[in-house]
Amino acid sequence: MNNRLDGKVILITGASGGQGRAEAKLFAKHGAKLVLTDVNEDGLIETVSLIEDHQEDILTLKHDISREEEWESVIAKTETRFGRLDGLINNAGILIRNGILNTSIEEFEKIQSINTNGTFLGMKHGAGLMKKSGGGSIINISSIWGLVGSPTSLAYHSSKGAIRLMSKSAAIELAKDYIRVNSIHPGVIATAMAEVQNGQHPLKEKTPWPTLGTPEDIAYGAMYLLSDESRFVTGTELVIDGGYTAQ
Repeated sequence: MNNRLDGKVILITGASGGQGRAEAKLFAKHGAKLVLTDVNEDGLIETVSLIEDHQEDILTLKHDISREEEWESVIAKTETRFGRLDGLINNAGILIRNGILNTSIEEFEKIQSINTNGTFLGMKHGAGLMKKSGGGSIINISSIWGLVGSPTSLAYHSSKGAIRLMSKSAAIELAKDYIRVNSIHPGVIATAMAEVQNGQHPLKEKTPWPTLGTPEDIAYGAMYLLSDESRFVTGTELVIDGGYTAQ
């Protein structure tokens, strides 16, 4: 197998399941050294147990991405263990489905603290170690709801829209340091967060592709953006949505 990420040190937040777990499994197969973080430590242990080879090249850390001091600790431990950072996927996030009239300010701020602030802090502290490492690739997981609207989930939309434009701004600022920044915009992916049950979801009929997406679909897109194959790709959006936003 062609090890497309051979020797690269990649940090994945939200790695206890779903897309983060799929990314960890795929990247390990392609030669990456991994830093896996999440608030769910048991989930991280399970993720590592599903990776057959090179478990000695995996560091797991409990991590609340909304807290700056925890980002400082995670990056410091990454440098101590591996000496560098080549890739970062800001994957962790939450979803609250309430319309504008039913969203409390506490709910709105909770989503921003994790989805928006957590992504900002990841870029801020990850870029520092990447600069020392000679460059790298940052991937921020947004959503189709960072591109188009829907009748509910205003707070979620606002956070994912912010991620999209933060990624573009960071891409411009960090290009001189050979740090690329891109966003991925998944459609409906079969994960617990998307509340997909038995392959069904309210948006399935509105998606042109006959089947829903899988976490592996996102992982393969992320691997391209982390690899040297995308060395001239920065400040852009990779939409993986089965054609939903093409309509």
